[in-house]
Amino acid sequence: MAQADLKVVVKNADMSEEMQLDAIDCVKQALKKIDIEKDLPAFITKEFDKKYNPTWHCFVGRNFDSQITTETKHFIYFYVGNAAILLFKSG
Repeated sequence: MAQADLKVVVKNADMSEEMQLDAIDCVKQALKKIDIEKDLPAFITKEFDKKYNPTWHCFVGRNFDSQITTETKHFIYFYVGNAAILLFKSG
């Protein structure tokens, strides 16, 4: 699927609008550069650790559930195409 065709749907977020846009852009960049889905979270985490300081965590998939504790204002759960992305900062 072409990058322009990827629909973005934010399901839940507790972060600034600017940080949300950065997360979406980061995922789109990762999808352009990385062919293996299991390598996407490492790329996204590394980019957010560099830009917003550690410790970021990321899950990418199509069918998962989670129970997490996050830092306030550092959480987003969204879809890009059919991939669900959970990105958050913790401890």
